[in-house]
Amino acid sequence: MNTARRLTLLVAALVSITVPLCSEEIMMPNSSTAAPSRGTAAPSWMTAASSKLENELTAKYGDPQRARLQLGLRQVAQFWRTEDGDAATFEEFVRANFAGDQATLDITFTRFQSLLEQLDGHMHEINRNFNQQSDLDLGPVLPFDEVFAGYDPSAHVLDDFFNNKLAFVVLLNFPLTTLDERLKNGPTWSRRQWAEVRLAQRFDKRIPASVNLALSKAGAESGQYIAQYNIWMHHVLDAQGQRLFPPKMRLLSHWNLRDEIKADYADKQGGTAKQRVIQQVMDRIVTQTIPFVVIDNPTVDWNPFSNEVKAAAVSDSDKPLSATKITNSPEPDTRYATLLKDFLAAKQADPYSPTAPTLIARRFDEDRELPEARVKAMLEQVLSSHLVPQIAQLIQSRLGRPLEPFDVWYNGFRPGSQYTEAQLDEMVAKKYPTAGAYQRDIPNLLVKLRFSPDRAQHVADNIIVDPARGSGHAMGASMRAEKAHLRTRVEKTGMNYKGFNIAVHEMGHNVEQTFSLNDIDYTLLQGVPNTAFTEALAFVFQGHDLELLGLPAPDAKSQAEKTLNDFWGTYEIGGVALVDMEVWHWMYDHPQATPQQLDQATVQIAKDIWNRYYASVFNKKDVVLLGIYSHMIDSFLYLPDYPIGHMIAFQIEEQMKKSGSIGPEFERMAKMGRISPDLWMERATGRPVGPEALLEATERALAEASGSR
Repeated sequence: MNTARRLTLLVAALVSITVPLCSEEIMMPNSSTAAPSRGTAAPSWMTAASSKLENELTAKYGDPQRARLQLGLRQVAQFWRTEDGDAATFEEFVRANFAGDQATLDITFTRFQSLLEQLDGHMHEINRNFNQQSDLDLGPVLPFDEVFAGYDPSAHVLDDFFNNKLAFVVLLNFPLTTLDERLKNGPTWSRRQWAEVRLAQRFDKRIPASVNLALSKAGAESGQYIAQYNIWMHHVLDAQGQRLFPPKMRLLSHWNLRDEIKADYADKQGGTAKQRVIQQVMDRIVTQTIPFVVIDNPTVDWNPFSNEVKAAAVSDSDKPLSATKITNSPEPDTRYATLLKDFLAAKQADPYSPTAPTLIARRFDEDRELPEARVKAMLEQVLSSHLVPQIAQLIQSRLGRPLEPFDVWYNGFRPGSQYTEAQLDEMVAKKYPTAGAYQRDIPNLLVKLRFSPDRAQHVADNIIVDPARGSGHAMGASMRAEKAHLRTRVEKTGMNYKGFNIAVHEMGHNVEQTFSLNDIDYTLLQGVPNTAFTEALAFVFQGHDLELLGLPAPDAKSQAEKTLNDFWGTYEIGGVALVDMEVWHWMYDHPQATPQQLDQATVQIAKDIWNRYYASVFNKKDVVLLGIYSHMIDSFLYLPDYPIGHMIAFQIEEQMKKSGSIGPEFERMAKMGRISPDLWMERATGRPVGPEALLEATERALAEASGSR
């Protein structure tokens, strides 16, 4: 997962911070484009002063500058407050800062781009270091570490840029644009124009620093809560009180719990029994009936079926006995209290964002630049596909038993799934006993993905690998002088297969982050259109993890299996995304809700979506598994990026197959930067974003897989 999200995406949840300008070639947006500040009206003198300046500066610079000047004056007026200065101050500012000729406009653009890179880069560097103790496996997290993690030194920057009027310089000279304008006119814009558009978007809201700080604090606290949500599986018993899991197995919710379900398909003897136990654990977490004392505690044994807790009968940890009273008292709705804090922090920005007055609107219209209705329709197109019951029947025939709810994570289509988890763990631990061993091997891994040796080394030189406290994440740099950081879990016995699989995914993020910053023409276009695209590029890497271990590359039959796996994964995460979306709508509809009410609502939403799209497939109603994802708690409506990412990843990989290699195509695509999603995808693959390519390939793959049984 790309968890530079806590440092950048979370701020973007409040304000769409992009990077921008606009030359005369950009079509002028409507006057309604800019978002006025909260509860402020333009000073009474503004109209007369603007009219005066329009006539004066048009006479000075020529009539061709009038339209651009009119727009700039209107944008500044929409954000100007009484405390920013009187009419004389306003007039002096405009006269001094309007770029009335192309040479001055070019200088303004170039300097803003350069200086904002430095600002963003160093602020990101500070944030990364402040979060280091929380993010990395570096020993205990002390109370003051949590304060550092919750502090965002960049939270006041937007306030400062309006107060010192640098924001007004941009608004005076470069136009803000609507989503409709970007989608309609973007294909005709030059790279420079797109960079100017992204620059202007940085200042399309005037969010107080206190709001940004509240969001950063909520994000840090929810991230810390999730990062420590481990279950010690040797102490989790089945319904008969038996231990099914090996000593020292510590699984983070939800990532490792889900991945253990996937791994257990290779265990033909006891895999199903273990999967049933994990499903029961997940159910307890979602419904908040999990005993508080069992969370990250190897000193107690727990039967999740009876919910009985006892002192541990065996020891597999050097952790001292807990002083906590042994009881099955449930976690006190902490999961939903944490989510509610996220919501209340994000909601503080709503009054300052009249054109996108909810986090939901900001996520879809501004961050993703894909309308929510369109995303929902794409998800439902997959969830309602006639292919779902056909693939479900194929899975059932392979398992030799009726499907159970945890089979939503069925992993049997995956090429190479005949290897047991233990075999894969042994391979990985031998190759990567430390994070440093993985880092040294990055050039070799990239060459296996068909990057040239020099490009592989170039990327590797810009990545640092760290041992993660949680499951892992990628944290890109924000200036060219810095390096991207790859975080993955490395146990004392070495990296295991789960950690390797995550590391390969995060490496995909890091490679994209390196190309889209270090090798792009305009740093204002750093990145990709939205998070789903970087997830898609990371999925491409992750899908080749077994080959990177030196196992055989998939043949034609295996390719068909992989397509079925991609579809089934999209089917699973599509429902999860709908739960995330509906929960945020529910919170907005019930802003005074208590954690207990949110708990009940989330459980019901998870059941409803399951009943709508999954119950007929798995022959069981009212299942809550779709509510297990930790991202829902700490990632501020992040989950829709995953199914969109799966669709995009499939389109991208199909293009890479046509070209014959991953490396060069990956680099070409990453260097297109943050233009609109459909424009990026059309230039990358020839088709707009959508599930059609996945559905078409799945139809073919299903026929081949069914015929080869």
